Amino acid sequence: METLTILLAGEGLLNWLQSVDRAALLAVNGSDSLFLDAVVHVLTTATTWIPLYLSLFYLVVRNNNTVKRIAIIVGCAGLCILFAGAVDDLIVKPTVARWRPTHDPVIGTLVDVVDGYRGGKYGFFSAHACNTFSIAIFFSWLVRSKVLTFTLVLWSLVNCWTRLYLGVHFPGDILVGLTWGFIVGTSVYFFYLRVTRNMRAEGRRHISTDYTYGGFERPSCDIPVSIFYFTLVTALLIATYQ
Repeated sequence: METLTILLAGEGLLNWLQSVDRAALLAVNGSDSLFLDAVVHVLTTATTWIPLYLSLFYLVVRNNNTVKRIAIIVGCAGLCILFAGAVDDLIVKPTVARWRPTHDPVIGTLVDVVDGYRGGKYGFFSAHACNTFSIAIFFSWLVRSKVLTFTLVLWSLVNCWTRLYLGVHFPGDILVGLTWGFIVGTSVYFFYLRVTRNMRAEGRRHISTDYTYGGFERPSCDIPVSIFYFTLVTALLIATYQ
């Protein structure tokens, strides 16, 4: 009897959390603005962020003098994507099989769908959230620049907002995705430290205010920051003239 009571209480809590999740999603999903629809469409497209990825690659190349170290960092970034998004898409989503809001039998008809986009059937948890946040956290640990950290975290949150706006993820999907992204990004960084522990640091490190604690030139850190805000402005301009 006690075990049954615990199970019923757990089921009641789960149903309550799902109700809260649904209500929160409907509160932030969509709008009557065609302008915002266009902005979100641009920002949620993967190719939009290619310049940002290239600027991070340039940051790595500019601040590392050996192909080996560059390859290790790029490989670690790849591991972030592998253990964040791939684990989510290939294992978690089909195993948990939680409906996306757009396919949810309870609120699916209430979700504001933009341009007919509904995504796949299952949405737990958000690959956009875990992918972008794992990269943001890894580079935050690696570079140790407050400005770059703020920018990359903001970039991840912008991607999370677009998924809520489109109604393809519940807030709970986003929170779990961010949590998993943080775990992956941090774990990969410590893996990077272990792999490179016997490698002597190339270049100048910690010798002046021109370098971050991670040994990266501050001017080169400004490039991804500038690219991010330029991309936001570009998205606004594209949406304005569509």
